[in-house]
Amino acid sequence: MADPARVAVYLDFDNIVMSWYDRVHGRNAYSKDRQQIAADPTDAAIAARLAAAAIDVGAIIDYAASYGTLVLTRAYADWSNPVNAHYRTQLVARAVDLVQLFPAAAYAKNGADIRLAVDAVEDMFRLPDLTHVVIVAGDSDYVPLAQRCKRLGRYVLGVGVAGSTAKSLAAACDEFATYESLPGVIEVLEPEQKPARARGSRASRKADDPDTTAKTLLERALRMGQDKEDADWLHSSAVKQHMRRMDPSFSEKALGFRSFSDFVKANEAIAELEETGHERLVRLREPAS
Repeated sequence: MADPARVAVYLDFDNIVMSWYDRVHGRNAYSKDRQQIAADPTDAAIAARLAAAAIDVGAIIDYAASYGTLVLTRAYADWSNPVNAHYRTQLVARAVDLVQLFPAAAYAKNGADIRLAVDAVEDMFRLPDLTHVVIVAGDSDYVPLAQRCKRLGRYVLGVGVAGSTAKSLAAACDEFATYESLPGVIEVLEPEQKPARARGSRASRKADDPDTTAKTLLERALRMGQDKEDADWLHSSAVKQHMRRMDPSFSEKALGFRSFSDFVKANEAIAELEETGHERLVRLREPAS
């Protein structure tokens, strides 16, 4: 029997709170509201906006726990800040260590980044049986940390808010999931954001369309897999794994599918799926003659 995976989780809590606030209320919304939030977070209007952008701590911890035993979980923030303090009970209930960043450093550039990175590297040497590292953040400053973790033989998982996560960070991880794609997370966007998402040229919308990106990824994975294996039919699990290696942010659930098989079936113009018993095989659909 294989040894169980042992997982360490590091949350740049300020980063996730601010990024999710911007995702729900619009670009740079947290920066615009920061003064009001600091002055009186209990103000009715501000409290309502904070509540609408509340973080589901349990969704993050449960996602990390799905990979193995949680050896340690740390969240970095200024916990004297009322916005962060609101989450202390939830975090402590999930056995999360709260690492205090003093106010002078909490909002300074690289404040949490450096402390989190130093702790993570130290933990990898202190706990040689650590197998997985989960980095919950979106800043490109964490790219060197992700790369170092991989060089030290750890499997790196990233979690960040879509639109606020550097592509370089997602690419540096072995696997990357957007916060809003985690089970249980409900995304609520303000009405004024919806028209803005619809504007722009057709070309720019297509370039950012996750469905189009996923279809291209599927076709590329099938072509490369067939060339490598010298076979038409490939195991669906191998195809999905190949897609995740090429783009760690790929997730069929984030696209609205319950399973990878459902995703393949929805793209029948690209791929064929054959299910026999417990075996699921996929091949690239040949163009009509």
